[in-house]
Amino acid sequence: MHALSVFGPKETVDFFEKRGLGMKVERGKRIFPETDSARDVLDILVRYLKENKVKVITDTEVQEVIKDNNRVSEIILKNGRKPDVRPILAKSYILATGGKAYPGTGSTGDGYCWAEKLGHSVDALRPALVPVKIKEDWPKKLQGLSLKNAELTVFQNGKRKNSRFGELIFTHFGLSGPIVLDLSGYIGEILNPSAGSGQAGEVKLFLDLKPALDEQTLDKRIQSDFIKYTNKFLKNSLDDLLPQKFIPVIIESSKIDPLKEVNLITKEERKRLVKLLKSLEMTVDSLLGFGFAIVTLGGVLLREIDSKTMKSKLIDNLFFAGEIINLHGPTGGYNLQICWSTGYLAGQSAVNLKIKQN
Repeated sequence: MHALSVFGPKETVDFFEKRGLGMKVERGKRIFPETDSARDVLDILVRYLKENKVKVITDTEVQEVIKDNNRVSEIILKNGRKPDVRPILAKSYILATGGKAYPGTGSTGDGYCWAEKLGHSVDALRPALVPVKIKEDWPKKLQGLSLKNAELTVFQNGKRKNSRFGELIFTHFGLSGPIVLDLSGYIGEILNPSAGSGQAGEVKLFLDLKPALDEQTLDKRIQSDFIKYTNKFLKNSLDDLLPQKFIPVIIESSKIDPLKEVNLITKEERKRLVKLLKSLEMTVDSLLGFGFAIVTLGGVLLREIDSKTMKSKLIDNLFFAGEIINLHGPTGGYNLQICWSTGYLAGQSAVNLKIKQN
């Protein structure tokens, strides 16, 4: 909370707008650049580094972080293609290496290893905000279909555990989209209790396609549609209720003849449709892993970091910022804000650090 109070969402928006990148607020109070371009965000950050004469070394790996007398004394680099690269000596050091998500960007998780070698504890690492693979085949038939107002509920061993309302997307492997990503960390803890808490067990997802309607109201709505489309086949009478792509899936699951005229649909069959629309069942196979994750769950323990400065409580001149810390939020910009807030505070604190002489 202290980092957010020092540099929060307002300061973030001001930073980019003062540098010529306008911002817009979309549904759910999500803030995006007016250009919808991540490249524009990156260009401003890179230009800011150049304007402040920050030296950026690329194509070079950190070989070792050296600790001496409870301080980081130097960072040894692998020369690679740059034979002139020398050890980095500084008054203060900030570990802001990100997590293990998106390894193609260089997020290999090395920062966790360096933190552990320096004496810090790292909570178990798991992918978070990651798509979910489903055992059933029918979601694959809906690949690319997006639902704007759906409710997804997690059950473990028949007990309701958690739910989210909002947008989801069907993919060739199962489910993605904001509400799926938000639930994925929780699902991961259930699937792998040794990494989190609780007991393992089969994880089921139930999709409510009409969360704004209770079963009785939805049944009346279906009856009204059947009157409207009387004498038509079932497969041609659900267009007002469902996306076209979803209709064959629902009918197949209901085990009702798609060529049955709606005026011949029985009350029992109609009730089956209602149940499917309110609780379409899926079985979780797995999470897709770090290669598809947006952030990493786990990291350097919060109790080992001073929240007022982001300084290590174990190493006198070491600071932490961003995803390497055991802290993550839901989808929607929260994790970027965590990085910017803790990064600003860590940088400010590192500059003002006064080293006590032994």
